[in-house]
Amino acid sequence: MKTRISFLAALVITSLFLLVQIPAQAQVGTHKPTVAVLNIDSKGLQINSETMGYMVRLELEKTGLFSVMDRYEVAEVVSRNNIHPNDCYSKSCLEATGKLLKVEKMLGGSVELMDQKIVVSLRLIDVSTGTVEKSDATEYLNLPELQKMIRISVQKIAGITPDEVMVNQLIDYDVPIQSPKNTLRLNGPRMGFAATTGLNASILQEKAAKGGFDMYPVSFEFGWQQEFQYISAGNFQALVENVFMVSGLESGRFIPNYAPLLGFRFGKQAWEFAFGPTFRFVKKADGFYGTDGVWHLANEGVPTGTQVESRLDSRGNVSLSTGLIIAVGRTFHSGYLNIPLNAYIAPRKDGTTVGATFGFNIQKKDKGHKVRSEQGDYYDGTDLRNTPTRTNGY
Repeated sequence: MKTRISFLAALVITSLFLLVQIPAQAQVGTHKPTVAVLNIDSKGLQINSETMGYMVRLELEKTGLFSVMDRYEVAEVVSRNNIHPNDCYSKSCLEATGKLLKVEKMLGGSVELMDQKIVVSLRLIDVSTGTVEKSDATEYLNLPELQKMIRISVQKIAGITPDEVMVNQLIDYDVPIQSPKNTLRLNGPRMGFAATTGLNASILQEKAAKGGFDMYPVSFEFGWQQEFQYISAGNFQALVENVFMVSGLESGRFIPNYAPLLGFRFGKQAWEFAFGPTFRFVKKADGFYGTDGVWHLANEGVPTGTQVESRLDSRGNVSLSTGLIIAVGRTFHSGYLNIPLNAYIAPRKDGTTVGATFGFNIQKKDKGHKVRSEQGDYYDGTDLRNTPTRTNGY
C-alpha cells in the first residue's frame, strides 16, 4: 500500500515538473530581435524628445516581442561616438547608430501636434539591410492621453491588435459615416438670450394694469435639444432638430417654446443652417386703440367703426402662438467636447425676436457588444464605432 502511494506521489511530482519545464524550454528557444530607441522627435507638444523616446521604449518593452536595449547603455554608446540624439532622426543616422549599438533593429519617428490632431509616426528599421521594415502614421484626437496613443502605435508596429475601445476613444475617424441609411440621435443642453423688438417689446415692458407684462425685453433662455441625422454624405448632413426652451424666469414668468427645425450642416468646419416653425403659449386679448392711442379691451365697449384686433395682453387668455424661426451657426470642437454656437431670428409683424444660444455635448460611443480579451472585458463599439457626436443649436 505504501509503495503504491509513493509511486502516485512521484508520478504527480514528475508531471508538475514537466508542465513547468516545457514552457520554460519553449521560451529559451524563442529569439527576440534586439532593438534600440533613441529620442523621438516632438513638435508642438510640452513633452520633449528625450521623454518621448522613453515612452516609446517603455511601450515597446511591454509588447514582450523585442529585447529592448537599456537606455543607459544607449546613452553611453551615443555619447562615446559624439552622436546627438536630437539630431538623429533620419533613416541613415538611425542605421549607422544601430550598427554601433550592435542591435538588429532601430525604432524611430516623431510625435507632432497638427491642426488640433496629434500625429504619431513610427518606423522600424532593419539595421543589416538599412530598409524600413514597418511603418505606421496615425492621427489622434488632441487629448491628454499621449501614453495611450503611443501604446497603440507601438502595438501596430509590433503586429499586435490594439484594444478596440481605446482606439475608438482616441482616433478621429472620418465622421459622420458616409451612408444615407445612417441615423444619429444627438442630445444636448442649450442656453442663451432672446431680445424682442417693435410693439411687442413695448408691451412686455408695460405695467400689468395696462395690459403689459412688466418684463425685460431681453430674456435669458435655456432648454434642451434633440438632433436626428437622417442623411450623411461626406461633408453634408441633413438633420431634424427638436428644440425645447423656457424663458422669462428673470421677470417671474415661465414661457415655454418648442421649435421643430429642418437643419443642414456643411463642410469640415461644421457650419449649420436651420429653419422651421416655432410654437409658444402667450396671453392675448381682443381690443382696439382709441383716438388717444391707448389700448382698450374689447369688453369695455367698441366704438362704431373701430377695428378690433388681437395682441399680447397680460389680462387676456392663454393661446398658442406660431411663427417662423431661421438659425445659422457653427459647432466648435475641443477633443471630445462639442460647442455649438448659433444665432437666430423669428420675424413677426408685431415685433421680431432675435437671439443667440450655445451648448455643449460630450462625444459618446455606443458600447456595442461585450467582448472578452486577454486584457479583460471591453465593449467592441460596433454600432457607432466611427461616430463622435456633433450637435447643433438654434
